[in-house]
Amino acid sequence: MAGNCIKCDVAIVGSGFAGAIIANELSQKGISVVILEAGAGVPPNINGYMSRFYKADAKVPESAYPPDFVDSKGNMINPKDVAAGRPTVLSLLPDRWKKPDQSYLVQKGPAPFPSTYERVAGGTAHWLGTSLRLVPGDFRSKSNYGKNQKDFPLPDWPNAISAEKLSPYYARAEAELGVSADVKEQSFLGVSFSKDYSYPMPRIPPSLLDQRIGAALTQLTDDDTRFLGMGKPVNEIKVRSLPAARNSQPYRNRRACAGNTNCIPICPIQAKYDPTITLNEATNRGAQLIDHAVASEIVVEDGPVGRVSQINFIKYEKEAGPRTGEGCVKAKVYVIAANAIETPRLLLMSNNKGRTEKGVSNRSGQVGCNLMDHPYYVAWGLLPMTAKPVFPYRGPLITSGIGDLCDGPFRARRAAFRVDIGNEGWNYVIAGGAFGADPLVTTVDFVNGMNSSGLNQRQFTQLPQNNDALFGAGLAQKLNDLMTRQFRIGFLVEQTPEARNKVTVSKTVFDGLKLPRPEVSYDISHYTKQGIVAAYRMKELMFRKLGAQDFTETAAGDPAAFDEMIDGEKVTLTYGGAGHIMGTYRMGDDWQTSVVDSFQRSHDHNNLYLVGSGTFPTGGTANPTLTISALAMRTADSIAGDLKTQG
Repeated sequence: MAGNCIKCDVAIVGSGFAGAIIANELSQKGISVVILEAGAGVPPNINGYMSRFYKADAKVPESAYPPDFVDSKGNMINPKDVAAGRPTVLSLLPDRWKKPDQSYLVQKGPAPFPSTYERVAGGTAHWLGTSLRLVPGDFRSKSNYGKNQKDFPLPDWPNAISAEKLSPYYARAEAELGVSADVKEQSFLGVSFSKDYSYPMPRIPPSLLDQRIGAALTQLTDDDTRFLGMGKPVNEIKVRSLPAARNSQPYRNRRACAGNTNCIPICPIQAKYDPTITLNEATNRGAQLIDHAVASEIVVEDGPVGRVSQINFIKYEKEAGPRTGEGCVKAKVYVIAANAIETPRLLLMSNNKGRTEKGVSNRSGQVGCNLMDHPYYVAWGLLPMTAKPVFPYRGPLITSGIGDLCDGPFRARRAAFRVDIGNEGWNYVIAGGAFGADPLVTTVDFVNGMNSSGLNQRQFTQLPQNNDALFGAGLAQKLNDLMTRQFRIGFLVEQTPEARNKVTVSKTVFDGLKLPRPEVSYDISHYTKQGIVAAYRMKELMFRKLGAQDFTETAAGDPAAFDEMIDGEKVTLTYGGAGHIMGTYRMGDDWQTSVVDSFQRSHDHNNLYLVGSGTFPTGGTANPTLTISALAMRTADSIAGDLKTQG
């Protein structure tokens, strides 16, 4: 196979944020790049994706993109029949998540890993667009809060990585993605910017709900906020606009956001950045994208610390396979940018006929370990009838949040959280019911005298015979009275990196190309659960100050549910996935406890880079995408320097 290999300077596996940015940065410097993409390539337009989304019964984040995960009858397609599968929201339902014939991830528990991802050119096109920087304390958790604790669960990042040192790369990433935000508003908890810096675009305006919550949290007592453990009185909690890779004004030939409330899974007017934009720039400069090409082995010259000599891949045409050919790429430098599940899967599959028995770049035994997400605690309610409506279902899905509470002395005892304020009413939280999601579910309830959403209770009693059945003006008035007061909030909770939370490769379960599927073991720690408890207390404070009625509930049989005693009462809590998959090939200065160095270069193979959020030692509470992009800029500079030195 080697004689027929494609040759280039840099071979990249994966075309998401990290892969696309590195390809584009290197292509600008005249460096030849080949990108292997496991899924479909970049379409000429998004009409096909939009059509898939419109026709989908379940409007889940994966619904716009191939491959299909349900057949024409609505039944789950067996992942063994899919060439490049991916986890989906529907495969995570309580009766499916442990069934390999319905769930692409082979889940071993004890708790479900509830996040999903795409395998298509551009990778994370269904993201929301939130582009937060990590706060300085996120990089030094151990030094700041765990010096005197032997078993403190959060390590520091390498000394070469800090908020200050990443700042210029954050700025480059914000320019590439096109971030709308305000520097003054984002200068909190030590986040700082270079002199005279400004974001590419002004901030997205806050919604009516953002403003209502901000006003409700301006006058707080010490008793109200003592549970936060901030180490100082908190008498006001600020609601800040979220930096977003979404145009607030025309930018780089992309139009401004029109408020379609459809950022996930797809912006219908492409006002939101996605990596296909950068990927197209890279291919226009000469980078070669090979789609429907699944990397199957990283080949090393010698043993566990030899140089990488090529990457083998399998070609297919149809979603169900079979393989239509094989190929390989030979390069001077190799970059694996698959994601924090598919990258360790590829590394662990690559045993090189026993030369790398534990897998490539795994001398430390850390590949696949320390799987993290941001466990997502969600609450929803109804503002009082006496209050002015906030009119959800307008604007981007999330425009503001609360980030000032995500760092402080409490981190010695519990996980941090950050608050998202949702603009989509109850759409997300009751999705998956018999009739889809709101506003449809609630409308059907009031037409037929049902109560699937919980909102059709005359005077909000629990008696079924009191459900309204309305039509005409009465129906319109009732929906206007109630839906305009729906709101949702979400809490992204910091998760501890733990060896027991890991990705391995299955020995018995395979995909449509006969490659082993990812096997996942997952749970959340006491430290992380205490962060969810604090999020629950924060929810109670917010609802009380808003005068809101709480409709939050945990579904019966939820495998992620757990009980906690809070103020003398047993409370059942749960979490979902944020789609922020991190930690499985962490960076560090010591090869015995990490997989890559601060440049995301493998400790074991000096011409192999492993990039993306899998390198994060900890996750903080910020969405990881901007940090992925900033680190990719830094890594691209390192690779370009390597190649220049080699000549």
